[in-house]
Amino acid sequence: MIKNSLVLAFAAGVLFSCGGSSDKSTTTEGNKYESDNTLKIDGSSTVYPISEALAEEFREQAPDTRITVGLSGTGGGFKKFVRSEIDLTGASRPIMASEDSAAKANGVEYYEIPVAYDGLVVVVHPENDWVKSITVAELKKIWEPSAQGKILRWNQIRPEWPNQEIHLFGAGTESGTFDYFTEAIVGKAKSCRGDYTASEDDNVLVQGVSTDKLSLGFFGYAYFSENQDRLKLLPIDDQYDANGKGAITPSAATILDATYQPLSRPLFIYANKKAYEKALGKDFLTFLVDQSPLLVPETGYIPFDVETYKLVKDRLVAGKTGSLFLTLKSTVGVDLKTELKK
Repeated sequence: MIKNSLVLAFAAGVLFSCGGSSDKSTTTEGNKYESDNTLKIDGSSTVYPISEALAEEFREQAPDTRITVGLSGTGGGFKKFVRSEIDLTGASRPIMASEDSAAKANGVEYYEIPVAYDGLVVVVHPENDWVKSITVAELKKIWEPSAQGKILRWNQIRPEWPNQEIHLFGAGTESGTFDYFTEAIVGKAKSCRGDYTASEDDNVLVQGVSTDKLSLGFFGYAYFSENQDRLKLLPIDDQYDANGKGAITPSAATILDATYQPLSRPLFIYANKKAYEKALGKDFLTFLVDQSPLLVPETGYIPFDVETYKLVKDRLVAGKTGSLFLTLKSTVGVDLKTELKK
């Protein structure tokens, strides 16, 4: 049913948004759930295709519902979520301790629902014929704060690369992709140079890289998957692996088996407990967990195995609120199934 490309899904969101606001939303109104027929979803641009696919498919079965799907970035979504302004939020990283504290201060209990695997991809323009692969160390050299105003040309990364400007595109600071990428590559979340073209909307980043021969950018795997003819994917050599695996190309297989490191990660949807107590909320969240294995591949992301989804559902049904990740020093390379079993 969900066969539209991410670009079309994005465009549809714009078409149905209310009053020309920056939220991309789709709504269908009806009376089956009477006064309980509305759910508000927001958050990550990376998770947006999954949220939209789930909402669209659910509305096919329950057309008397009104479900809005916004797109304000992981950080922007959490800001609304902890104030109970929305019912669910997509996130391309786990909730932070500060966000969890804000939720508690506002009396918000929540369920953390992993929905899929993603790999952050590093891409260049298809006409870039000098970069065959890139290392984690080289990416750090490009993106660390000290690179600002200094690392400006390709030959500063490798001497054999051309003496031409490098134009950078990446996630905005409200994006969970930004947080995860900087933690994985630079070594500290949110630690990054500021002189690059930033956006919480991955479609903007795709457009930027695909029209600039001197560009380099990063974003979620699904957006590359939908635009393969416009972008060149770079294999990454994981310098953090002491044994050295060589350059690994992100794919459904290498993301699922965690050989594509350190840029493989789980994606999440967080749900306000009060939303789950509503008839519509409970039905939608049950649908979300049950249908994700079928709908996730259609959005370009990688579904978990059957056991992992069962663990996710068991946790939801048991009413276990809060995050599995707050006590971890780093979420990079975390084994999701191990955490779910705790």
